[in-house]
Amino acid sequence: MARSQELKLKLKKALGRVIAEGHPWIFKDALEEPRFTPGRIAAVFDKLGSFVARGITDSGPIGLRVMTTRDEAIDDALFVRRIETAAALRDRVIPPKTNTYRLLHGEGDRLPGVVCDVYAEYAVLQFDGQGMVNFKVNIISALKKVLEQRQVHNLLLRTGRRKERSLSAEFGQLPEKPVAVVERAMRMQADLINGQKTGMFLDHRDSRWQVRKLAAGMTVLNLYGYTGGFSVAAGLAGAQAVETVDVAQAAIDQANQNWQQNGLDPADHSGHVSEVAEFLTRAAARQARYDLIVADPPSFAPRESKVPASLRGYRALHRGALELIPKGGYYLAASCSSHINRQAFEKTILQAARQAGAIIQVLDRWGAPADHPRLMAFDEGDYLKVVLARVVD
Repeated sequence: MARSQELKLKLKKALGRVIAEGHPWIFKDALEEPRFTPGRIAAVFDKLGSFVARGITDSGPIGLRVMTTRDEAIDDALFVRRIETAAALRDRVIPPKTNTYRLLHGEGDRLPGVVCDVYAEYAVLQFDGQGMVNFKVNIISALKKVLEQRQVHNLLLRTGRRKERSLSAEFGQLPEKPVAVVERAMRMQADLINGQKTGMFLDHRDSRWQVRKLAAGMTVLNLYGYTGGFSVAAGLAGAQAVETVDVAQAAIDQANQNWQQNGLDPADHSGHVSEVAEFLTRAAARQARYDLIVADPPSFAPRESKVPASLRGYRALHRGALELIPKGGYYLAASCSSHINRQAFEKTILQAARQAGAIIQVLDRWGAPADHPRLMAFDEGDYLKVVLARVVD
């Protein structure tokens, strides 16, 4: 990581103020002569030759991921400082009786492209983009001490996407079965090998807590339920009956197991292997009603070109759900699509309510919890939008 080997890049756009405020990406089209391989340390200068930032080059549209706006080295000491700072934040913000959380949140922790999630005695490391992969050894070395201080003795590396994903042990060993974790004393099983994301949707911790505070005595429907986190939260709140809908039989099986391992009566929970749209159609036909519906679908807009179709999809989902909620009932709706902002997402709820003949009041809005920090200058990092609404007279 010697400075003599670093690239020198020059901005062709006036981005100095935005970068100084903390935006962690410099796109290739903002750089003069953006031909370079990923994984190189580069210093960036403005048109007058003044230093702007130092970062690591990447592939794709993002030319550089900014590590620092100070004229300082990108070396082992910087990685150690960033990781220890992130760990100290988690020591303050992780709630009690919780041993699963996000330790490193990439750009939000000024470690762009680096994610590390903790699941009890396991941690899962994942890189976004090619650039940071070149610094894997440095990052793992800095992580090891922090993890061992937290009794995390197994570090797993997840690579690839979707069906090509793989998991390997950087130190320690792979789990032989789903890992038992607790979140505010709620017991769950995290499948680190075959599960979605790195094993669980850790960014919905606050959402599950809201359900636990709200759902006493209610009939609850959990759409896109995955392994039943919202369902178990409702059960622990004292919900009268809970239904979980997911297209995957394995997810429903795990939801049933999670329900029972929390000491909840199996008779109060039912799982449905179904596409959500089909389930909502059948539920409307039998005039089913729910006091609380949770709708947390996968990203409807994985890229910008999908935004129009995704907005139509959200409207259809909201309408189908709102038509099953009586006056006085509640709707918790979420979007993890980074290409759709909060205003656009909430507009789809309002349009769906109009179509369903419902008037709704907003009780609360939130995003990802504090172990998923976002830089204020980086709107793209504020990907999760959650709304808790109520149908009124």
